[in-house]
Amino acid sequence: MTTIAIIGAGAGLGQATARRFGREGFAVALISRTQANVDTLAAELTDEDITARGYAANVREPQALRAALDAAAAELGPIEVLQYSPVPAEEFMKPVLETTAEDLVGPVEQSVYGPVTAVQHVLPGLRELGRGTILFINGSSAVRPSGGVAGTSVAFAGESAYGQMLHDALADDGIHVAQLIIPRGIGGGEPDHEPEALADRIWSLHRDRGEFHTFVGDGTA
Repeated sequence: MTTIAIIGAGAGLGQATARRFGREGFAVALISRTQANVDTLAAELTDEDITARGYAANVREPQALRAALDAAAAELGPIEVLQYSPVPAEEFMKPVLETTAEDLVGPVEQSVYGPVTAVQHVLPGLRELGRGTILFINGSSAVRPSGGVAGTSVAFAGESAYGQMLHDALADDGIHVAQLIIPRGIGGGEPDHEPEALADRIWSLHRDRGEFHTFVGDGTA
C-alpha cells in the first residue's frame, strides 16, 4: 500500500480528498498544525475502513514537516502522492500598499519554503517508486495577483512558478506535478466548488496526468 500525504489537512477539502484516495486503496497521512484535529479526522476515516493517521507539523517549521513525512512513510507506506494545500493565515492578506517586507515572511515561509521542503524530502522516495504525483492547491491569486491580498498573491505566485518548473523537470521521471486553481474559494453554493467535487477533480489530476494548471469552473476570480 502506498500513501497520500495531505499537508494542510482539514475537515473540508482535505478530508474529502482523503476519502477519495482512500476508496482507491491509498493509505492517508493527514498533516496539520494541531494533533487533536488530525487525530479526529483520521478516526473518522478509520471508521470507514480507510487506513489513516494524523501527524502534527507546522509547514513553517522545516524539521517538523520532514519528521511528519518520515513518520507517515514509515508507518503507512511509501508516499506516492503529496498534496500541498495549507490555508493562508488571515494576516497574509493585507492590501499591497500596507504590506511591508516583514509581512511577506510568513506567506513565503508557508507557500514557498514549505512546498520546497516537502517536495525535496519526498522526491527520493518517489524516484524509488518510479512514479508519483505532487499536487498544489491554490486560489486564483496564484495566477492573477490581487492587491487586496498582497502577501498571498506574492507567495502563491512563487509556489506556482516552483510547481511549473517541477512539472517540466520531473516529467521524464514518471512523476506528475499539477496545480489546481480554485477561484472564489471552496463551497459558496457552486456545485463544482464543493469539497467532494473538488476531491474528484484532484483524483483525476493524479490519474490522468495532464497539463500543470487546471482551473475549477470557468476560471474567473
